[in-house]
Amino acid sequence: MGSEPPSRIKLLLAFAAIYVLWGSTYLAIRLAIDTLPPFLMAGTRFLIAGSALYALSHRQAGPRPTGRHWRNATVAAVPLFVIGNGGVTWAEQAIPSGAAALVIATLPAWLLLLDWVYGGRTGPRWIEVLGIGSGLAGVAALSAPGGIDPVGAGVLLLAAVAWAIGSLFNRYAHLPASPVLTSGMQMLAGGVIMVAVGLALGEGGRLDPGGVSGRSIAAVMYLVAVAVVALPAYTWLLSVTSPALVGTYAFVNPVVAVLLGWAALGEAVTGRTALAAALVVSGVMLLVWPRRRTARRAEAPRAPETECVVVIGSAGGEGGGTGRD
Repeated sequence: MGSEPPSRIKLLLAFAAIYVLWGSTYLAIRLAIDTLPPFLMAGTRFLIAGSALYALSHRQAGPRPTGRHWRNATVAAVPLFVIGNGGVTWAEQAIPSGAAALVIATLPAWLLLLDWVYGGRTGPRWIEVLGIGSGLAGVAALSAPGGIDPVGAGVLLLAAVAWAIGSLFNRYAHLPASPVLTSGMQMLAGGVIMVAVGLALGEGGRLDPGGVSGRSIAAVMYLVAVAVVALPAYTWLLSVTSPALVGTYAFVNPVVAVLLGWAALGEAVTGRTALAAALVVSGVMLLVWPRRRTARRAEAPRAPETECVVVIGSAGGEGGGTGRD
């Protein structure tokens, strides 16, 4: 990229990719599973996207992945894609896309909790405890009697926890230095496993090729395109601006998802939904903003590629992460 600062239009387009495109994946998933079984749809999506990213990574100079890399990529793919994204896709059969995004937005809370227990991180600050409590209160408001399906809500919470586990595994596992290659490998491994899970659940017998709508096919292709476009945009942003600023996508995505679900599918934005959105987004902001200030104080003249990305995307989006060799 050289030493020239990035243009404003490039920054705007890249932030639009991670704000709007990632936020729109919840709606696209809902449209895709209208006429396609969830695990077969998601598995096919990641096989296509993973192949594209894997091919893209091979255009860059770098060592080929080792057997150990593939093993770790496959291990990470289970919580990230099979349980994480697969859980979201399955749950959206019964839960509105906007509500699903709000539950998944609790991901930063699970990351912090797991990092405190297993990552050697110091105990929580009061503002982080408040943020976690606010986010979980929002989920409780959504899933209380008369709200969203409790089974679906439980699956979404499991998906968020699984994504956090996979993200932290990526942080410490031996994986390729290239985030594009790592994500491509994990998507390929996850796609294979998800297709196998779908077939084991009998989704092959429920798939009616003649009944698949054009809207579902378009949604799948859109999800593939988002995976290929938004990940490089996210990686590029991490190299040209503050990682903490990039992390603000975490509280923008659920708002985008709720608004798109309301506009495109007529999903009701009730008082309960508005309260849950306020609690969840406020909680995520409380979790992210203290880390932004810490990151600014810790910034020093160092190469951007030394940053370790903990999370790329979300359980409803597409990502993976970078490991450290």
